[in-house]
Amino acid sequence: MRRRLAAFVAVTLAVASSVLLFARPADAAVGLHISGRNIVEANGQTFVMRGVNHPHVWFTNQTSSFANIKALGANTVRVVLGSGKRWGPSTDVGNVISLCKQNRLICVLEVHDTTGYGEDAAAASLDEAVNYWISQKSALVGQENYVVINIGNEPIGNTNAGQWTAATTAAIARMRSNGFQHLLMVDAPNWGQDWQYVMRDNAQTILNADNQRNTVLSIHMYAVFNTAASITDYLNRFQTNGWPLVIGEFGWRTNSSDVDHETVLAEAVSRNLGYLAWSWSGNTDPILDMSVGFDPNQLTSWGQRIFNGTNGVRATAREASIFRGGTPSTPPVTPTTRPPVTPTGTPPGGNRACTATYAITGQWTGGFQAEVRVTAGASAVSGWTVTWTFANGQRVTQAWSATVTSSGSGVTARNVSYNGNLAAGASATFGFLGSWNGTNSAPTLSCAAT
Repeated sequence: MRRRLAAFVAVTLAVASSVLLFARPADAAVGLHISGRNIVEANGQTFVMRGVNHPHVWFTNQTSSFANIKALGANTVRVVLGSGKRWGPSTDVGNVISLCKQNRLICVLEVHDTTGYGEDAAAASLDEAVNYWISQKSALVGQENYVVINIGNEPIGNTNAGQWTAATTAAIARMRSNGFQHLLMVDAPNWGQDWQYVMRDNAQTILNADNQRNTVLSIHMYAVFNTAASITDYLNRFQTNGWPLVIGEFGWRTNSSDVDHETVLAEAVSRNLGYLAWSWSGNTDPILDMSVGFDPNQLTSWGQRIFNGTNGVRATAREASIFRGGTPSTPPVTPTTRPPVTPTGTPPGGNRACTATYAITGQWTGGFQAEVRVTAGASAVSGWTVTWTFANGQRVTQAWSATVTSSGSGVTARNVSYNGNLAAGASATFGFLGSWNGTNSAPTLSCAAT
């Protein structure tokens, strides 16, 4: 964002009027979409963003950042693009999306030129941002499972913040009339911090402006949110009204007037809200850099807090199911696009009713992410159980798409309701996060089916 936290001012909280609840029609699901106040994937699984912002438009050669951010546990990256009004233009959208997909990251794409419109004379309008998205439409269509379009970053400054409502509703309408089916994200005015509560008080109007009911609101939390009370009060208003919200940017506290980032993290986790911290590297004010010179081996204090803290990325991120074998249409997972793998284990006695393979999909100091694929044999199965014994003291800390229990070094994983029935030769996957120390060898798996 190339700005300093001191550029923002603390203000007195106002009281908002009560508004109607928001709901998305069940028949409007295309890719990532809104269900109630949650972001869900096409298969209905809830997706909670956990990641960071990457200033791509200013550092287009730092393409390794996508892999580095993923290796630290993120499931989402918000990518800074330029429309050409002030930065860019970013004509490499297709390549950015490919980098996100290669590294199993959901891609939030944003136009940064709109920052502070009305107060910053160089800023682009939201209408100009929509022109940019239309120019890049060919790279975006068909990517609805992987891409969120953040129409414009912090699109109104502190001058006449009330213009935000009309400008945002018009931008959403233009995106839809031009055929975009993506989940849309809209930032608040007041440089993203909404200290005059224009977004909070007009949230339902914005959500209603989307004829697909597929918009998520985004608040940026910096110095305006320097107390726990200011953070919880703001988030309470959205939760009470059932409005979809993410914390699209936030910084950290270096003194008492800065953002209370610990409360931001704790509240986001407790409320199941997505968060995207600012930013990976390259700030003119390096206090906001998470890595020194884009080096993932040199995390700053801010980077350590975001990736390795109690409520940080590694502890709370869950990879999008579409990257874990999920299909965009139904909960049962039957992937067909991955190369064949040799089973690492079979059931005792040579029974090949099912086989299971094990792969480590990400590893970092003290932690790792793994995926297990279960494949039915020559006959259909109605349930499966996979067991293994860790040889090096590893432990499972979190699992999905299976019920996983441990006893010492022994682990048992059983199917859940939607992935136990497999046709002959069909597969399902489940994944987990684990801890390790010293050695992280792959165990031998046994699979038993019913």
